[in-house]
Amino acid sequence: MADIPSLETLRTQIERIDEDVLDALQRRMALADDVARAKLVTAWPFRDPQREDLLLRKLRGRAADRGLDPHEVERLYRVILDMSVARQQALVTRLDTTPLRVGYLGVEGSYSHLAARQRYGQRPGGVLLTGFDTARQAVEALKQSEQDVLLLPIENTTAGSMNETYDVLAAGDAVITGEVVSQVDHRLLGVKGSKLEDLREVLSHPQALAQCEDFLSTHVPRARAVPGPDTAIAAQMVADRNDPTVAAIASESAAGRFGLVVLASDLQPGSDFTRFVEVSRQPTPLAPDVPCKTSLLVVLEHRPGALGQVLQRLTQRGVNLSKLESRPIPGSPWKYRFYLDVEGHAASAAVTAALEDLRPLTSSLRVLGTYPRAEPIDG
Repeated sequence: MADIPSLETLRTQIERIDEDVLDALQRRMALADDVARAKLVTAWPFRDPQREDLLLRKLRGRAADRGLDPHEVERLYRVILDMSVARQQALVTRLDTTPLRVGYLGVEGSYSHLAARQRYGQRPGGVLLTGFDTARQAVEALKQSEQDVLLLPIENTTAGSMNETYDVLAAGDAVITGEVVSQVDHRLLGVKGSKLEDLREVLSHPQALAQCEDFLSTHVPRARAVPGPDTAIAAQMVADRNDPTVAAIASESAAGRFGLVVLASDLQPGSDFTRFVEVSRQPTPLAPDVPCKTSLLVVLEHRPGALGQVLQRLTQRGVNLSKLESRPIPGSPWKYRFYLDVEGHAASAAVTAALEDLRPLTSSLRVLGTYPRAEPIDG
């Protein structure tokens, strides 16, 4: 029987390993500071449950390869991830400038996330992005001062308006302070080995499915469209299921993130754009020479011709109407709110006069916000 080292020797060796583990943990936490700075600069969220789940799955496999209990290793790394996120968040309080807290819909890789990065990615002082499942959840976080601004999708050139955003604006807890128009470039994503002719399900957000309806009916007619909360979440579900008969409509960024392959491009008929509105608790002052837009919420008096009179009076005042949207009023069957976008500042002479002309025709009229107009994009 080989000589067994003394207990004291074994304990010394374990303590040395513990020192190595602590040194490695220290290096990991130091890297967390750099990661936090990089995320602030590039507008990446501090915490992303989907990315963490992907990491934990990989760690479980590596633990099993080493003869370690994968469940205990996962439990340990959940604590380490919590430490890392806490370290990143603590860095924010030590910065000379406070980062802007921006809420968006979906997860990393979603079109809302990509639009938020486009708008805020190079902001001096950094940005802290947080994803939400619904616009209502995001607005609630804004009300509780957990977010500074939100970036919410409001309309798409193919699929039309995002009704949930209009409905949360009606609640009166926020105002529109900006807008951004972002091009949507869908991809059909699947696991390696997937083929178009074998697809039986296509997962995505309902808007994306609507935008790609012609492609789906022509190229994958046997596949059932399955709506979900977000394009990137659909891509994650396809990766998790690892089923060659299931695909997702999402961004190319989502493909790279979840290890999927692009099965088809050019899914939309022509160029496709989504308009996002920036939403805040308070309006933002604008310079007098900034081309701007004003959004209105109007409930009309119930009488014939009221909407026609509204449009006529805007025309008489020389105010250009760029968008008109109607939504039912909850609890009031067959009654509607109207959302209007007009060109000009709410405090300008023309818009002020137009609003005074409109008030006798309405039971409610509210300015949802005046904000810089996004540059038009030719489709």
